[in-house]
Amino acid sequence: MILPNRDQVLAASAGWVAVLLNVLPGLGAGYLYQRRWKAYWITSALASAWFAAGAVLGQGATADVGSQNQLIGLIGLLLLAAVTAVEAGLAVKRVRNAS
Repeated sequence: MILPNRDQVLAASAGWVAVLLNVLPGLGAGYLYQRRWKAYWITSALASAWFAAGAVLGQGATADVGSQNQLIGLIGLLLLAAVTAVEAGLAVKRVRNAS
């Protein structure tokens, strides 16, 4: 039995599913679907760093500044989800066009 290589697995995946999984649950779930472990761990590290930076910078913040920090944190995570969704869709397209 011959196992498919990385590009064959990626080309066989549905691009729209990977995009949707990166947007809705976010944090790189579409990369798990595509079996792209490196991209998943990079996304997880970026999200963790964003959470950690928000926690460190938000220490001792007043209620007014705290709500602004929460909004900035949410926008950052939504931006990360959007970038990973676009990248996941483009990766499928790139591999399909190459073969």
